[in-house]
Amino acid sequence: MRWALVKVSLAVTAMVVVAFAVPLGLVIREMARDRAFSNAEREAAAVAPALSITTDRDQLERVVASAGSDAAMAVHLPAGDGSGALDIGERRAAAEDIAAVRKLGRASTSTVSGGSALLQPVALSTGEIAVVEVFVPESEVTNGVGTAWAVLTGVGVALILGSVAVADRLGVRMVRPAQRLVEGAHELGEGKLGARVPEEGPNELRLAAVAFNSMADQVVQLLANERELAADLSHRLRTPLTVLRLNAASLGDGPAAEQTRAAVEQLEREVDTIIRTARDAKPQTAAAGPGAGCDAAEVVRERMAFWSALAEDEGRKWRVAGADRPVRIPVARADLAAALDALLGNVFRHTAEGTAFAVDVHNGEDAVIVLVSDAGPGIPDPERAIARGRGSGSDGSTGLGLDIVRRLAESTGGDVRIGSSVLGGTEVRIWLQLDGRERAPRRRGHRGTVRRRRGPSRLTASFNRPRSLP
Repeated sequence: MRWALVKVSLAVTAMVVVAFAVPLGLVIREMARDRAFSNAEREAAAVAPALSITTDRDQLERVVASAGSDAAMAVHLPAGDGSGALDIGERRAAAEDIAAVRKLGRASTSTVSGGSALLQPVALSTGEIAVVEVFVPESEVTNGVGTAWAVLTGVGVALILGSVAVADRLGVRMVRPAQRLVEGAHELGEGKLGARVPEEGPNELRLAAVAFNSMADQVVQLLANERELAADLSHRLRTPLTVLRLNAASLGDGPAAEQTRAAVEQLEREVDTIIRTARDAKPQTAAAGPGAGCDAAEVVRERMAFWSALAEDEGRKWRVAGADRPVRIPVARADLAAALDALLGNVFRHTAEGTAFAVDVHNGEDAVIVLVSDAGPGIPDPERAIARGRGSGSDGSTGLGLDIVRRLAESTGGDVRIGSSVLGGTEVRIWLQLDGRERAPRRRGHRGTVRRRRGPSRLTASFNRPRSLP
């Protein structure tokens, strides 16, 4: 916008300067020409009284000399007086032009070498016509024209530069508030909820800044309300959790009782974490540092040990592969555990007792793949399941489980896909990108699958390899 205003101002001012300076320059040149010929007419008029009185050569020479312009003046007497056609001075005009002026009886100009000649007819006492020739050099015709044109050019350039400077200042006054508005929008989009825009500048931009600040205040208020609501709802869970903890304490000893008490304790910890996070006024927008992350193999072994007790009670066969060596991933331990619990919980919730399941970990150069597969009936519409995971829960499902898994994968630049497993049921593949530089950007507000910029190297050839259950 700033350069557009400068260009428009430059074009308009240049056209105005040209429209006025060119005609004015032509007028100045014409005025200089008129001034030169007016001076020549006055010199010719100074000789006319002497010609009307006498045609004596000596007297006329003294008159021409007294005029001080004998080198530029000539007097042409008529041929009838016996003195010849050129009586005094140097003739520059053509004989035909002189004869024409004598015949017509009115003044005329003739172009000669080095300038122009003014031919002025004068009536003699004898009734004949003499012609006074006054030479007007070209330098006199253009005297002062170059200086005037230089002044006009300087004034025009000054006007153009001044208009450009004024337009540039106006452009800065308009563009700077718009730039601040853009910067504020980017900061707010990055999670900096304290971003505000100064309410200054032109009226339209000032109103836009007022609207932006009002919107930012409403966003902060809405987020605060949501945090309080999440904290309140989580706090209400403490009462039934206390009852569960007391009931679990009365179960006595045994693997099932220990698993139940461990689950209640973990649930209490998760509720406390939710409450603390919800009441934290600072949004978590920073990416995980180089030292952040966890051992995926360790988390998988831990969560499978937890679910194994329930699997034994329901007669389910299960298998873990690829978790015998450390596998570092750039996600928090609690987040990976929550994602695995969500997927394994779906297996127990949506498949019949006795259905086998497996968890496979594949470690590659640039990514880690975690596969959760089962031998159940499968998912006929994976796209609908992914859509439900984006928040459109239906058929008795809130969709939060797949949403937790999806956000975990997308936080590393990976994705989540649902397909058919080698066990005959459903396979959920969690792709965790290791190299943050290869992370593909996501459009703001879009919560779909994140595409990778490069392929999975040697990992795609191995994660679909069939494995038998024990």
